[in-house]
Amino acid sequence: MTIFISLVAILQTFSISLGVGSSTLAIINFFVAISDGKIDETERKMMGVVYTLLRVAMVAILTTTLGLIALEFVYSGVTSLTAFDIAQLFALSVLFINAVLMTFRIMPSTFGPALQAGSWYTLGALVALKLQGITDFTFIQFFIAYVTWLVLAIGIVNGIMSLLKRH
Repeated sequence: MTIFISLVAILQTFSISLGVGSSTLAIINFFVAISDGKIDETERKMMGVVYTLLRVAMVAILTTTLGLIALEFVYSGVTSLTAFDIAQLFALSVLFINAVLMTFRIMPSTFGPALQAGSWYTLGALVALKLQGITDFTFIQFFIAYVTWLVLAIGIVNGIMSLLKRH
């Protein structure tokens, strides 16, 4: 069972890495695409490939995270869920809800891309913190840091979009 858990944890890390990288490419492609005021067919095609990779990463991260948490729950019960586990699930929830809202064009581009990128980078940061053994934060501490990061991400993305639209 230990080998299985290790393999799932490795797959989870790969999935988050794929998501962070794809998210970076998605936001850069988005900036390039809007810089001339129109998204041409080639840009749309490249963005489609990156979005497919993001969806693969999202399914893989959801599957592996839920699997690891389910195993933890089965062996130790609900009290074993830590603030770290809840933080991961929360960031994943924001990631999935925002993706659905963006797909149906309900989430405005003022917030959507920044929420996606910010959530992916949060998941990447959580993995890095776990590797460092820093998982003893409270959910409130996480939530404050996460919201602060998202506000910063929204500011950065909208600032870049504003600069690109002016040129």
